[in-house]
Amino acid sequence: MTNITRSLAKASLLFCLAAPVQALELALPSGTRLMAETVTDPGSYAVPLGPWREETGVPVTRAEGRIARQAWRIDASDLTTLQILAPLRAQVTEAGYEILFDCASARCGGFDFRFGTEVMPAPEMYVDLTSFRFLAARGLEGDYLTLLVSRSNAAGYVQVIRAGVALPAEEIVAPIAAPEPVAEIAARLERQGHVILRDLRFESGSASLGGGALASLDALAEYLRDNPGRRVLLVGHTDAVGSLAGNTALSRQRAAAAVAYLNERGVSEGQLGAEGAGYLAPVASNLTQQGRDENRRIEAVLLPEG
Repeated sequence: MTNITRSLAKASLLFCLAAPVQALELALPSGTRLMAETVTDPGSYAVPLGPWREETGVPVTRAEGRIARQAWRIDASDLTTLQILAPLRAQVTEAGYEILFDCASARCGGFDFRFGTEVMPAPEMYVDLTSFRFLAARGLEGDYLTLLVSRSNAAGYVQVIRAGVALPAEEIVAPIAAPEPVAEIAARLERQGHVILRDLRFESGSASLGGGALASLDALAEYLRDNPGRRVLLVGHTDAVGSLAGNTALSRQRAAAAVAYLNERGVSEGQLGAEGAGYLAPVASNLTQQGRDENRRIEAVLLPEG
């Protein structure tokens, strides 16, 4: 047993996720805190089975039953993602689970894998796009377990998802989160005057929306088509890396990409506008990677009818 494994075993936090089969107890390092927990019963979960590829997306199998999700933070930890995952992998295999997929960062598909699979929202769960690990396993009773491990400068993060007995496997492009109901987009816009389109994520320096459907923009498109008198301004934002002039231009490009997406889905040009705020309106600290990730975003602002 390595020193790391011994230290985890000596100072561990046991947690148990209720499932339709006998629960697997995992030991996490001391200093681990539960940040978020959700259970849907019945529910469904697209279990990733391989890396993201441009032609197919992420291959998944659909599991249905009781779905339990947890996000854990390991405070003040200097453990690497491998040092966090390795003891957990050992516990999973010792419990009789079959490892179906095990990857790290670029071998998973990097940015595209991260945003093509289910991840609990920040700040409860944090994923460094250049440093994360993922593992999917199947239990003896047909249940599934996935682990997503990453870290920030100050802490480690572990996401655990347990899914009940699965339906027959089917390979599909990994889904993004289900589209937010049009009524929710409309209600937020008309109540608050603006809404952050949280499924639009950008790599630093990039204005690409990526391929495939985008739930929030699809909902916004439906809302605007159903309400031709409404006008919306898409405002792009950036992190604070680089000059203000460069970031302002980049933020406009991000907003313009969202406008082009909406135009392609039948929204009138007269209902849309695009602007960029650069890094002048952050929603999180630019001193951390997590904060910079959150600041790279697009917001929709409802304008008066004219």
